[in-house]
Amino acid sequence: MRNQFSGGRSPGSRKRPALLWLLLPYVAFLAVLPLVNRVTPTVLGLPFLFFWMLVATLLTPLSVGLARRADRKRGRA
Repeated sequence: MRNQFSGGRSPGSRKRPALLWLLLPYVAFLAVLPLVNRVTPTVLGLPFLFFWMLVATLLTPLSVGLARRADRKRGRA
């Protein structure tokens, strides 16, 4: 039976470049961690590692919002 929405392909098999925004928190938290694991430079009175984790935490909802916005623009949600 053919799927009427995607021309026979399953919905998950379509390319969704907007989901690349969801890789941003992963990269910010894990991949960059060895590079930012420092104490000596302090930013706003915080050790650099704590400051980086704060920035990465604030970046997460932003990247999820951008992925959702791009999906809605393409008519997916």
